[in-house]
Order: sequence, then structure tokens, then C-alpha cells
Amino acid sequence: MSFALPPYAELLGITIEHGDGPPILDMPFGSGVLGRPGFVHGGALSGLLEMAAVAALRHALAVEDRAGARIKPVNVTVDFMRGGREKVTRAQGKVSRLGNRVANVEAFAWQDDPDRPVAAARMNFLISASA
Repeated sequence: MSFALPPYAELLGITIEHGDGPPILDMPFGSGVLGRPGFVHGGALSGLLEMAAVAALRHALAVEDRAGARIKPVNVTVDFMRGGREKVTRAQGKVSRLGNRVANVEAFAWQDDPDRPVAAARMNFLISASA
């Protein structure tokens, strides 16, 4: 199952790890995501979480044969739990509700251990049929 992420993902250097479930996204540490010295910028973490949510929703829609559906983010809430350090940050989304018109998605970002996230997000999306 393959799909393209929005152009913002390329700006952050995000790549996709494809597997059986929702994809895991990787964002390398570098000057483009640097916040204060030695730490990932909160905006870059938020962008990674949004891309992970989009990827998880695209995956879920493809499984339901609705791959051509258009999605529009309605809102996002991000919780920062600890500072992201100078290493690869990974993120994965999980669709908690997928209706005909609305989807609720959670996403978590981590570095060394998925059980110790550096940030988490909750997003709501509107879904419409393809044009």
C-alpha cells in the first residue's frame, strides 16, 4: 500500500517505513529541525505527528477501499512530554474512529523506545468523497 505524504514531509526529511499496519515515519535530526541547541524544534515534532496521523488515516482509508477520499484537518492538540534529542525521531498514527465523514486519529513520536514518547497528538479530520 503506497501513498505520498504532503510536501511539508519532504521539507522535514521524513521518510516512510512501510509494514503491515499504519506506517512508521522517520525524521532525521539536522539543522532543518533544530530548536534550541541539541534539541528538536517543537514545530518539527508537531509536523511529524501531523504527517503520522495523515499516513495512518490514508492507510485506514485504503484498507476500506476509500483511498481516493479527500481529508481535511479540523483541529490538532499536541502534548510535549520530553525534549527530542540529536537522533532520529519516529512517529506512528492510530485511527481511533473512522466514520463516513469524520475521523479521529492519535499519533505518538519517540526516539529510542516507543513506550517513552517525546510527544503525542490528537487530530480530527473531515472526510469527503474524491472529486
